[in-house]
Amino acid sequence: MIRLFWWLCNVFIVFGLFCIGNARAVDQKKDWTFLVYINGNNDLDAYGQFNINQMERVGSTEQVNVVVQWASTANQKTQRLFITQDRDNRKVTSPVMEGLGKVDMGDWHTLVSFIQWGVEHYPAKHYFIDVWDHGSGWHDLKLKSYSPNFNPMDISHDDHSKNMITTPQLGQAMSEAARIMGHKVDIYGSDACLMAMAEIASEMKNSVHYFIGSEEIEPGEGWPYDAILAEWNKKNSTSAEEVAKIVTNEYVKSYQGGGGGSFNSYNEVTFSAFNLEKTERMYSAVSALGAYLRRLDRSKQKKVVQAFARTQMFYHSDYRDFLDLFSQLEKLNLIELSKEVSLQGVKDAIHEYVIVNRVTTDYAQATGLSIWLPTKLSTYKSYSEYYSTLQFQHDTRWGDALREVLQAAAVSTP
Repeated sequence: MIRLFWWLCNVFIVFGLFCIGNARAVDQKKDWTFLVYINGNNDLDAYGQFNINQMERVGSTEQVNVVVQWASTANQKTQRLFITQDRDNRKVTSPVMEGLGKVDMGDWHTLVSFIQWGVEHYPAKHYFIDVWDHGSGWHDLKLKSYSPNFNPMDISHDDHSKNMITTPQLGQAMSEAARIMGHKVDIYGSDACLMAMAEIASEMKNSVHYFIGSEEIEPGEGWPYDAILAEWNKKNSTSAEEVAKIVTNEYVKSYQGGGGGSFNSYNEVTFSAFNLEKTERMYSAVSALGAYLRRLDRSKQKKVVQAFARTQMFYHSDYRDFLDLFSQLEKLNLIELSKEVSLQGVKDAIHEYVIVNRVTTDYAQATGLSIWLPTKLSTYKSYSEYYSTLQFQHDTRWGDALREVLQAAAVSTP
């Protein structure tokens, strides 16, 4: 009995120490892990090192792990780095935690693999995923009829493999990320052009809390990582909404007054953040507008297409600002008499969805949320088949409204 007693005591002691150890491990988790997926397997390669050097000015801290997967054409390899502080702007000095050789950065499974590795090695209470590279909104690379001089490329185009991560695949990747983390991704961001679109955010509405990105093209320097990390680390406890606002504010601030760094040649920018928990109300606004436009007579639908053409556009002329569309419809007296669509109700829904929007002078009409808005039936037909595969079309039938309005306008045009 005495031996049994002492044996049980030892078991309880070991069990207690185990529980205490686990509790300490949980307590010792940092607040955030910032996972940055840098695809330099293309003509943006030099900017990858530029941005990593910016990160190194602050480095990882007691609050934030900064972890990077960096593919570089110049280096002919892919590395996983834990970013540490230094003042050498000429080279990257952060330790290489894993070398991968050449990998296909245009394969969404590669992104998921990096996220899995980052969560396992740098567990945290919150996670921020940043996909860095060229971006082209939801347009698909295979659709070459849009422009003879520019091939749309979704995001993360790898010149070596000729692959890219499509909009639906990006949604799949975030779904896998949420499964790996055991909860929704706190923030997803695109350090890439033209990604602040309803169509893209919709693919991850069930797996991400906050989505951040730009409606317009981004300068090559992209985000000012040193300013973002410095501001982020000023606060002892930073919520996901606060971090999303920090990135938005610091990004636009860095390009005001001709800023942006030694590479910069384009200073007019936009940036915004979406609360994806408010997606359903945004959907209702889009669906209500679409249903209303479909019921207008042909003469009014022709005027609607005129409003499309006046709406704030971005690099792709069929990407336009959603709330500015309402302003243009209002100017043509197409909305104010409708009993079905409340202009104020739509504004409230979008302002609830877009939690912060910052722009420079040339984009005063941009309100943060871009949407597909072709002004020609030919453009619609070029993309309609692919658009039909997107979650946004499935949930709002926006493409159906575009088809009917553009068809009616084309018929009524002499």
